[in-house]
Amino acid sequence: MKKEKILFILLLFWGLTACQNQENKKDKEMNPFFTEYKTNFNVAPFDKIKVEHYLPAFEKGIEEHNAEIEAITNNTAEADFDNTIKAIEYSGSLITKVGHVFFNMRSSNTNDELQEASKAIIPLLSRHSDEIKLNAKLFEKVKAVYAKKESLNLNIEQTKLLEETYKSFKRGGADLDDSKKEELKTINEKLSNLGLVFSDNVLAETNKYKLVIDNEKDLDGLPESVKQAAIVTGNETGDSGKWVFTVQKPSMIPFLTYAKNRELRKELLMAYTTRGNHDDSLDNKKVISEIINLRIKKAKLLGYKNYADFVLEETMAKNAENVYKLMNEVWSAALPNAKKEAAELQKIVDREGGKFNLEAWDWWFYAEQLRKEKYDLDEELLRPYFKLENVREGAFMVANKIYGISFKEINNVPKYNNDIQSFEVLNNDGSHIGILFMDFFPRESKQSGAWMSEFEAQHIKDGKNISPIITTNFNFTKPTSDKPALLSYEEVTTLFHEFGHALHGLLSECTYPSLSGTNVPTDFVELPSQIMENWAGEPEVLKIYAKHYKTGEAIPDDLIQKLEKSKYFNLGFTTVEYMSAAYLDMDLHTLTEEKDTFDVNSFEKESMSRINLIPEIIVRYRIPYFSHITGGYAAGYYSYLWSEVLDADGFDAFKETGIFNSETGAKFRKYILSKGGTEDAMSLYVKFRGKEPNTKPLLKRKGFMK
Repeated sequence: MKKEKILFILLLFWGLTACQNQENKKDKEMNPFFTEYKTNFNVAPFDKIKVEHYLPAFEKGIEEHNAEIEAITNNTAEADFDNTIKAIEYSGSLITKVGHVFFNMRSSNTNDELQEASKAIIPLLSRHSDEIKLNAKLFEKVKAVYAKKESLNLNIEQTKLLEETYKSFKRGGADLDDSKKEELKTINEKLSNLGLVFSDNVLAETNKYKLVIDNEKDLDGLPESVKQAAIVTGNETGDSGKWVFTVQKPSMIPFLTYAKNRELRKELLMAYTTRGNHDDSLDNKKVISEIINLRIKKAKLLGYKNYADFVLEETMAKNAENVYKLMNEVWSAALPNAKKEAAELQKIVDREGGKFNLEAWDWWFYAEQLRKEKYDLDEELLRPYFKLENVREGAFMVANKIYGISFKEINNVPKYNNDIQSFEVLNNDGSHIGILFMDFFPRESKQSGAWMSEFEAQHIKDGKNISPIITTNFNFTKPTSDKPALLSYEEVTTLFHEFGHALHGLLSECTYPSLSGTNVPTDFVELPSQIMENWAGEPEVLKIYAKHYKTGEAIPDDLIQKLEKSKYFNLGFTTVEYMSAAYLDMDLHTLTEEKDTFDVNSFEKESMSRINLIPEIIVRYRIPYFSHITGGYAAGYYSYLWSEVLDADGFDAFKETGIFNSETGAKFRKYILSKGGTEDAMSLYVKFRGKEPNTKPLLKRKGFMK
């Protein structure tokens, strides 16, 4: 080969390589995660983020995190709080930055490409997390600091961070030998994959079903507003001109409540309660049985009798015995009430010549008839007073009166969906607190239910306060062509509930991100949300926000009185339905032995039989779609009840001083909302309330105790 030709080939190769390097450099520069966002309030530039950006960003984040960990372990200086504990806390910032967007999009705005990308990303993150927690050299550094904690003169928050860091390594398997560490890595990776499959299956099952009605006779009993909403759904699903109902609750519950067609009520409820249970590609029975077996194996590997013991060690409850004790106390009061309610409903069936026994798909329908009969209260009479925007403003008003904060709607920040509303949250002196997103309506790209999350956690870094960016997510009834979104009373309380979570994230005043906001024990995290629900139904509050969407007139006194008189109505059902799922969760996670042939449906049947669940009530979440137990509430679904004890007792403090008492509000903000997980949860509650709680206020509020 001639010298000139060789030179030409080398030059060509160099040129192509240079072009490739330039392209790679350009790609990196284009990845929004690799630079500062440069947006108002540092909100993620959602319009610029593409699915293909996530994996490279996570990979780079892992690379940077590994380098940071190596610097900590190779530091020859004596291990101390700053060079070890604090350094670990602030490491991995790029992973956190990307993760905030990635996981929120998976829940709120997913698509096929993102779900496919997750199959590579989730296991990658699981492996990386294990590599950190199982790093022997790093744990030695942490242990060295922990051993001398008494002599370090740390403040309360620093002490808590040290303790939590040490425990996270211990609970993450850092003390295991090498072979067991490898076994734990395998278990964790499998669990992360299975959790991904489970949630994707539930979403697919939820989106797959639709009840299409083209005969108007089948709509007999339904209010006009429900019919209109079904037409809107039909237009969205490609069934133009037909009435479509889905297993999303804003669509399903009104149908179950008003539709006279019993067979269609049955079909719709069965579609909801059999999700993930059809022995097909979306079936979750095998998935959850593998998850339960792996959790048993993991718990034993880490030295615990069962997975519940592992989880509850970090909660207010501390152990399964205390959880069952509380549940049994409330269950013994709730079940007789549910039986009385069922008997009352059966009387209506018999009186109308129904000639059938009350079934689960009948409960909502006949309960609504009983409500009208007993209290002359029709849920549909309330809806016109619960325009979404008014309810939202009602929640804002309560927060303003109690905590002195305000909410200003803004349109100068990026959004990931046009439905989203955004607000700047301000102190009474006008200073910035944070950003609140509110995402109200269902769509196929969004998980069902309601939840709060964050795009940025409040914390302090390098002396600068990083303000929170909080998101609340709902699946409310959509507006129609001639009506705004009008909420049911249950949806009203849901809005107040998630708003309470948002306040917990927004009003955080913590130094370290892992201790800020809602980073508290699972059975404490529901206190700010559940206590907020109390204001929704207070007559004084209703008069302010519940205004007729057409006339603007405040809700009349007679409707408020009917609502007040009916406050104990159907509480046997709602309590039993919820608690049956809490029992099911605890029964699953107190198993001590793996099962080769784990029959999910048989297990569920036996669990419900032990607590004597009446046949007229189906457990709120059946195992194949019980997303709470794969999404952070494993052995933790009881937490709503535990926190309900706290919130009933805590709201009494407001009622004793006035529901808008700013001094009581200031104490709640100081000791509950601002402290995050910086102190022991019960200690914080006692500082607010002056005493430990008991169950009497809760039992009285439910009408189970006079």
